[in-house]
Amino acid sequence: MSYKHLLVPVDGSTLSTRAISASIDLARQLGASITGFVAEPLPPVHQGPVSASMIERDLAEHDATSAAHARPVLAQFEAAARAAGVPFKGFFDQVPRVDRAIIDTAEAQGCDMIVMVTHGRGAFGEFLFGSQTKAVLAGSRLPLLVLH
Repeated sequence: MSYKHLLVPVDGSTLSTRAISASIDLARQLGASITGFVAEPLPPVHQGPVSASMIERDLAEHDATSAAHARPVLAQFEAAARAAGVPFKGFFDQVPRVDRAIIDTAEAQGCDMIVMVTHGRGAFGEFLFGSQTKAVLAGSRLPLLVLH
């Protein structure tokens, strides 16, 4: 099978910098394009009585904070991909479940492979913190390339 469109979820961490670099190298070798994706958390739920204006203000603030985080991450990814001659588009979204959002975005964008980086915490770390990579692997029909 020939892979022509990679989904690469990133979060701006040192690990995602490795995912950016490795996925660009892979895409260049395959003649593939990349869709970068940042999954931002949903806004926190208010506890106790709050006004509609307070909720609106907090939602707007959360939207701005999410965009302020995601846009530079995707811009860095896009600049590196374009410098390497790799077609790139980027998306971010606020999501309740990161693993499901990765899978849904890959399918919606017509990707044929997902490239992810893992912390490699081992069984105990995975028990404590969970594993988005493991959840994507379990829930996706697409091939998943895991970078460590």
